[in-house]
Amino acid sequence: MDRIEELENALDIPCAHADHIRVEDVRRLTGPGLLWDHPGAVLDVFCDDDSGDQIAALWKTHARHVLDALGWQDQHLTCRRFQGGVNLAISAPMDQLYSAIFAAETAWHFCAAILLDEAPGEFDRMIADVAAVMEKEKNPALIALIAAAEAHGVDILCDDDEISIGHGTGSKVWPVDGLPQPAEVDWATLYDIPIAFITGTNGKTTTTRLCAAMVKAAGKVGGLTSTDFVRVGEDILDRGDYSGPGGARMLLRDPRLEVACLEVARGGILRRGLPTRRARVAVVTNVANDHLGQYGVNTVPELAQAKFAVHRTLADDGVLVLNADDPFVVDEAANTDATIWWVSLDAATAPVKNARSNGTPCAFLRDRDLVFFDGLSDQVVSVVSDVPITMNGAAKYNVSNVLQAICAGKAMGLPDDAIREGLSVFRPDPKDNPGRCNEFAHNGAQVFVDFAHNPHSIAAVCEALSGLPAKRRFIMLSHAGDRSDQDIHDVTVTALQFHPDVVVAAELAGYLRGRELGEIPNLIEKAAIGAGFDAGQIYRADSPTQGARLIMDQLQTGDLALLLTLSERDEVFELLS
Repeated sequence: MDRIEELENALDIPCAHADHIRVEDVRRLTGPGLLWDHPGAVLDVFCDDDSGDQIAALWKTHARHVLDALGWQDQHLTCRRFQGGVNLAISAPMDQLYSAIFAAETAWHFCAAILLDEAPGEFDRMIADVAAVMEKEKNPALIALIAAAEAHGVDILCDDDEISIGHGTGSKVWPVDGLPQPAEVDWATLYDIPIAFITGTNGKTTTTRLCAAMVKAAGKVGGLTSTDFVRVGEDILDRGDYSGPGGARMLLRDPRLEVACLEVARGGILRRGLPTRRARVAVVTNVANDHLGQYGVNTVPELAQAKFAVHRTLADDGVLVLNADDPFVVDEAANTDATIWWVSLDAATAPVKNARSNGTPCAFLRDRDLVFFDGLSDQVVSVVSDVPITMNGAAKYNVSNVLQAICAGKAMGLPDDAIREGLSVFRPDPKDNPGRCNEFAHNGAQVFVDFAHNPHSIAAVCEALSGLPAKRRFIMLSHAGDRSDQDIHDVTVTALQFHPDVVVAAELAGYLRGRELGEIPNLIEKAAIGAGFDAGQIYRADSPTQGARLIMDQLQTGDLALLLTLSERDEVFELLS
């Protein structure tokens, strides 16, 4: 739109030149997220802590003034302070999200003018410019369909190109420029299906795949989104990172789908929000230090706030499944009024004890039994020895994932036999759970391949393997370049809990992200030597594939190797198979 380009030129943000304030581009919010459950627009302002309160106060004044002038008196605004800045947001009608970007930029223009003590633009002219964009963008047919879908109690999914009502087998899709009138829709054929959202720092992919295995065992056509692909039944629709709202919409619009298991990553929550408010269950596996420093999420408690956005996706009777063994999860749970089903490796942990006393469902490990309490009585769903991914109970992190998957399956109405069968047939191999503690045999040695890449996940894998006997231990490490030097040091030191005799530092040439070749292996070697390793124990490799080959060439009967493979996973699998 020429008018939009003209508006963009008119709304340069003067504060971008301030020494102590930096502003990220305004972005659309298309669904529930960290801040709230409204669509709209948000901008992230980075500033010293002394300026944050002033910026928030200015936003409340000028954003309200702009919203009212645009005729959006029924829309909302909010601010969220974080360490080193503030998020500023406005809500908007679903058919006006690009206009919301310009409205937010206009409000910020007047905030920035005061901060910089500069004369602002003419208010009435700028409002007229935004109103002109609103006129071009408006889609009354979409607003009518959204209202009708809400009245019929069925979900509606929106993006730039298509609109769909219902999910899976109960869905229908239209192009955004060819929408029907509500009276033309056959509402009797449209309905929602059971949906599970699974998030967390670690374990979300495994838990999502476990849930999909249970759905398959129930004889249903299940689908999942993940950081690897979108799949319906055995049909992979596309490969790539589909843990955001785009992947969810792709899956939920497939007419074969009967049950959906959606992996949700931090990035999708923060960039755009979540796609639906009709989920049957949402799971937060855990929260740990990983990918901090983006969108105003700089600490682990702030990351917990972001992960907990999934509670805003729940239907009125939806359930939030939480890990009672994670202190950050327990703390953040106080800020939600959702119905919580707790899980724990210890039946005596306080949230589980309280749930049982209150007659609220929960799940826990008792000796070697995987127990679900339905609010009245205990039910032994399975035992760890019958669930392969628990490694007979040694992989405690996967025992926790299993308990959470059991709760998700129960909340989605899956039969007990299907839950039990799904757990028993799901294996830690490259077919069922690629990159998650996959075991191979090579030259009489045991070799494990895992995607673990942060201290929390690496510590869990090392603990699971620590009890395995080994004549010698080998480990391969690599890191992406966007990690800080301290992060790389911490991850390396954590990985050395594996007590390796040989460390291989592999280069990730495709993930340098601003660093020089050799810089990451240098940091790995420095951390290992600082932890007491001899330089002769440390090898270099130009790639994960070369690193795996270097270790494989040295393996003998009774040895144990852990290959932390962040890229070239398929090539490493091919070597080992």
